[in-house]
Amino acid sequence: MPKLKLLTRACRTPVLGRVWVLFLAICCATTAQAGEPRNLGWSDLVPTVAMGANPFEALDFRQKNDLAKLYRIEVKEADTANDFARTQALEIRTRLEVGGLDPDWLFSERERMMDEHTRQFSAPNQEVLDTTVRMPGYILPLEMKGALAVEFLLVPTVGACIHTPPPAANQLIHVRYPQGYPLRGMYDPVWIVGELQAERQLELVTYSDGQRSVESTYVMTAATVEQYR
Repeated sequence: MPKLKLLTRACRTPVLGRVWVLFLAICCATTAQAGEPRNLGWSDLVPTVAMGANPFEALDFRQKNDLAKLYRIEVKEADTANDFARTQALEIRTRLEVGGLDPDWLFSERERMMDEHTRQFSAPNQEVLDTTVRMPGYILPLEMKGALAVEFLLVPTVGACIHTPPPAANQLIHVRYPQGYPLRGMYDPVWIVGELQAERQLELVTYSDGQRSVESTYVMTAATVEQYR
């Protein structure tokens, strides 16, 4: 075993010995970190979106009102608008253009901003997908087996989806936990660990005085669910 003997002799020298120990320490630390879940907060689930300039901020009240009427007639009611409405739309369009505005460009900017807004509040953050994460939150049960929650929504705040309007879709995680978690009450605070995936889900959540459809962006089959401490 000549190579082993060479390595042993090298490690006897002070400098090479310290280098070898440092190398082993770095390798061990990297291995330990690779196996640990990544701690996430709810803000980490929101993608970075460049909203861009808002051209509507510079418009006065009348211009905004004219633009809204024009959009309703020419876009939303394009197939049903009567002759009076079409005449009114022509007058509005002319007034806006005389004022130096381009209605068609503003309509396209409206669509752009709506797309960006939708992405910010429903799209997943690609940087946190396919990684094992550790998240805090509250359990809103969807399916129970006896006293065990085997499927639930993890929500960021107490009362979310029931006592308050639902959070943005990318602020909800649809969790499956086949072994079940023993609930201690509605909105039990927990830590969950598992691999985060992107999958749009629409759930009908039942609460005391009715039902509500709730959309979520993320899914996870949890490896562990523990009481928050």
